[in-house]
Amino acid sequence: MASQKRDYYEVLGVAKGASEDEIKKSYRTLVKKYHPDVNKAPDAADKFKEVQEAYEVLSDPQKRATYDQFGFAGMDGSAQGGFGGGNPFEGFSGGGGFDDLNDIFSSFFGGGSSGRRQASNNPRQGEDRFMQMRVSFMDAIFGKQQTIDLDVDETCPDCMGSGARSHDDIRVCPTCHGTGQVVTQTRTPIGVIQRQSVCPSCHGTGKTVAHACARCGGKGYVSKHVEVDVKVPAGIQSGQQLRIPGKGERGANGGPHGDLYIEIVVSDHPYFVRQGSDIRITVPISALDATMGTSIDVPTVYGDVELKVPAGTQPNTQFRLRGKGVKDPRTGLMGDQYVQVEVQIPKTVTKDEKRYYELLQQMATTKRKSVFQRFKDDFNK
Repeated sequence: MASQKRDYYEVLGVAKGASEDEIKKSYRTLVKKYHPDVNKAPDAADKFKEVQEAYEVLSDPQKRATYDQFGFAGMDGSAQGGFGGGNPFEGFSGGGGFDDLNDIFSSFFGGGSSGRRQASNNPRQGEDRFMQMRVSFMDAIFGKQQTIDLDVDETCPDCMGSGARSHDDIRVCPTCHGTGQVVTQTRTPIGVIQRQSVCPSCHGTGKTVAHACARCGGKGYVSKHVEVDVKVPAGIQSGQQLRIPGKGERGANGGPHGDLYIEIVVSDHPYFVRQGSDIRITVPISALDATMGTSIDVPTVYGDVELKVPAGTQPNTQFRLRGKGVKDPRTGLMGDQYVQVEVQIPKTVTKDEKRYYELLQQMATTKRKSVFQRFKDDFNK
């Protein structure tokens, strides 16, 4: 009965004004979720059927307009196409229902219509591999070449990847007849589902081997421990990746290897801090040098650079050393180094130092009020 039905928008979990793309996206998600071959819950088949019915109406502009105006009363049973028996996919038209379902089945079973799927015994590239490499702060600034150890699978040089002792030992797989795939049928509450999977006898190659290659044991590849030279470019930063072609996982059916991606992790420096193309460092100076001014040799990644600190420099003042940062590998422009001075007050003084400090203190308070007294005067205004 109509009163027992749920609103189609509620079934798909979308608003009444949802776009076609939103409806389609929700439909694809729910069909995957409730497909009986994936979801073994007792009510999965009913929900699967409910989702398809809602989508057939809401994906058709004319049916959707009628439903929006009259609700279930305006459907007159037209939304039941394909659910009363026979082929469960009849009645899908205009809204692309069958094509959408075919694409979804591809995600379950590795293929939909024979015109769309790729034969499993075709050459396929191997998966990519990922690893991390830690480099020092200075190596990231100037670049370096580093050797890494890898375990890789390479094509067997004796059988050239066939896995057979000789060419005459390669036969067509009797289970799949060379297709690399087998087809099975499963009866479900909504009809017969045809399922396509990789052949268990030849594992998708479409071939069997009468006598295996002695070197690789029929695998077609040999595992080796190799050293790979990796060039770390100058100016690289943490999180950036280097690509090493052909050092990923082995391909299938004669396909090429995947690639190796190396994520760079740059170690911290005890004094330098990098921000983009700029470098920052904090250096200590005495209160006397900050008051009187001085000249200091500041460390940079390129060596010491003389920096003049003017008299009266305040704590945490920053100075800029142009061109002493990092070279941007994309633009070629040099960053700068920023030097922040940290004025340090001595915790202990000698008797002679104390005598001079007391003299300075007396001179300062005689000629003018102390810094703190000037603050109190302003505070009390």
